[in-house]
Amino acid sequence: MDIYIVVVAGFGVMVLLTAWLPMVLRRLPLSLPICCVGIGAALSAVPTLYDLTPHPSLHLKLIEHATEAVVVISLMGAGLKIDRMIGWKRWAVTWRLLAVGMPLTILALALLGSALLGLGGAAALLLASSLAPTDPVLASDVQVGHPAEEHEDEPRFALTSEAGLNDGLAFPFVNLAIAMAGTGGLAGLSWSHWLAVDVVWKIVVGSVLGAVIGRGLGWLTFHLPNVSKLSRTGDGFVALGVTCIAYGGVQAVDGYGFVGVFAAALALRASNRGHDYHRTMHDYAEELERILMMVLLVGFGAVLVGGGLLHALTWPAVAFALLALLVVRPLSGWISLLGSARRSEERAVVSFFGIRGLGTVYYLSFAIGHAPFEQTDLLWATAGLTVLISILMHGIMVTPVLLALDRKMGRPAGLPSPADPAVSRPAQADRSKVS
Repeated sequence: MDIYIVVVAGFGVMVLLTAWLPMVLRRLPLSLPICCVGIGAALSAVPTLYDLTPHPSLHLKLIEHATEAVVVISLMGAGLKIDRMIGWKRWAVTWRLLAVGMPLTILALALLGSALLGLGGAAALLLASSLAPTDPVLASDVQVGHPAEEHEDEPRFALTSEAGLNDGLAFPFVNLAIAMAGTGGLAGLSWSHWLAVDVVWKIVVGSVLGAVIGRGLGWLTFHLPNVSKLSRTGDGFVALGVTCIAYGGVQAVDGYGFVGVFAAALALRASNRGHDYHRTMHDYAEELERILMMVLLVGFGAVLVGGGLLHALTWPAVAFALLALLVVRPLSGWISLLGSARRSEERAVVSFFGIRGLGTVYYLSFAIGHAPFEQTDLLWATAGLTVLISILMHGIMVTPVLLALDRKMGRPAGLPSPADPAVSRPAQADRSKVS
């Protein structure tokens, strides 16, 4: 049988499972990512397919752009579903996680990479900065609900907003690792250039230009004369257009596209915060994100087995992965939230659920494709194991932990998951209601 026909039919089965499984698994200690990874691993164990699964290092550009696509789509969805207006006090927990928690995480992981794995400075920093961000793709089960659903409690809001921003804010450290790999260490670096360009310029440009693009497209969507505005179309794929324009526009002027997309989504939402069309755009972005995530996680499961992703794994690398997830992230998050006036249960949940995922794969493929790093097989194996443990551990624990937290905090327990298709509106909006 033609392999193309098998792939097409298999893709159709996976799409149906992507729609069906979140509804079935809603009350179970399982998640869609766990199922996707398991399916990929099982498929690659088939003798016919085992030899067809390559190691990620053989297709860096393909992996970079595929993971880039799903991350930017997830950032648009995350920005659209945040109800809270951005502000210093309203986002205080987020700023703490970004300004204190993430740098502490990068520092601790870099030291662990050097001490446990014997990595040089550049490779240790790359591994640390790749694993530092909370993943916006795989964190959907711990994020806020759909736009205007009023389920925006502090832990879910903190994890949503953190995931929206820290993927882009990890980039300065990834770029620093690339520069260190190119110069052979810290001695030849231009710290003033790194601070002025990689930290200040690219973050500011991403934030400001992204917000300007979002505001401009928000005007086209909601504030043109009634017959012309985009919201009248009822088409959710407008979100994809906004995502591509924001990402391309910011990248074209050497800003951080991830920051730009999230800023554009927040600005688009703020242009007419209560409009039902935000729900339509968000639902489209979420559905597209789930399909792309499914494809990539099946591939991730396949390279775990058939691609030999973990062949370079060592016991120190196993210890690194466990320490990163069970000690470094929870402790860094907890320290960042000291004095925040949040209850200890909320601080614990926010600190623990720093899910690692496809953003890590993106950063590794991007950096390794731009500079000569040492021990790249060990980097891939360690990051791959960390992501795998995160998918399994957080995926199993998220439902019971959040239900227990809701009961403890006196909130209605058992709210539908944001990824549950049972709570999504029909794809085709009522055109008479989106004027």
